[in-house]
Amino acid sequence: MREPGKDIEAAAGVLRSGGLVALPTETVYGLGANAEDATAVRRVFQVKGRPPSHPLIVHLASAGQLGEWVEEVPDTARVLADRFWPGPLTLVLPRGRRVPLEATGGLETVAVRVPDHPVALALLAAFGGGVAAPSANRFGSVSPTTADHVRAELGDAVDFILDGGPCQVGVESTIVDARGGVPSILRPGGVTREALEDVVGSKVAVTAEAAGGVRAPGQHPSHYAPRARVVLVEPEQVAAQAHVAQEQGHRVGVLLPPLVAAGVVVKADAVVEVPASMGAFARGLYEYLREFDRQGCDLVVASLPARDGLGLAIVDRLRRAAGPRTAG
Repeated sequence: MREPGKDIEAAAGVLRSGGLVALPTETVYGLGANAEDATAVRRVFQVKGRPPSHPLIVHLASAGQLGEWVEEVPDTARVLADRFWPGPLTLVLPRGRRVPLEATGGLETVAVRVPDHPVALALLAAFGGGVAAPSANRFGSVSPTTADHVRAELGDAVDFILDGGPCQVGVESTIVDARGGVPSILRPGGVTREALEDVVGSKVAVTAEAAGGVRAPGQHPSHYAPRARVVLVEPEQVAAQAHVAQEQGHRVGVLLPPLVAAGVVVKADAVVEVPASMGAFARGLYEYLREFDRQGCDLVVASLPARDGLGLAIVDRLRRAAGPRTAG
């Protein structure tokens, strides 16, 4: 059995030498490189097949390091960092000199966060710098929530895989434009809009792109997608749509809403009953989508939950999973 401490030191050494490390976080597994090494960062894009204009998130060991990586820290950003770090919140702020443009998609802003996972934090502390890391999967596909997912999708393209067990949040971090006094959500995620509003004391807008042209990870129209095509319908139409699709010759997977599941007979090749808890739904979402692929489904029928709490992040992921397949 491998010793965790030795794995951490080995992974830190890989980062120092310009290699790539898959690391667990509370959200999903990341594909990490030394954030200050432009060559290593470019390799992240190559391995994922990710367009170089899509910024990465720089992961730090503590909120105390924030000032070393950004040009300025507005009061609102400091308050949010103090409240939610370590945790699934990413702040978009003016880029500091330590961050190469390769990591920001050519932007003068940088996305930063402190992950809430003991293995990730141990690696960041041992490495001593920032780690630029998107999700450890091919661009546009379902994000990995276990080390086995990373191995299956990226294999030997990753120099070292740290296994920290299943991710406990299951969807990516919430990305917030925190450059001004009133933050806005660029990507819903593990920190809810309601939690942000409680801290800042005002309404927080949800927008794909904030003023000033800020781009954020995970904003491609088709993203988080299984191989199967995803079709979204109203909850009460899920069973009927699945039946029609199967009659048309599709191999059908169904995400069955909890309010519809009781007493409903669904004709499909694979059925997952969605948990009533949005936390459990978020934690299992990507595994459900992967299971439909494993079952050979070519079409998945699903519906959207309410847009409150973690439901907002789930809605975002399912809509992008159902988006037009134009990703490269």
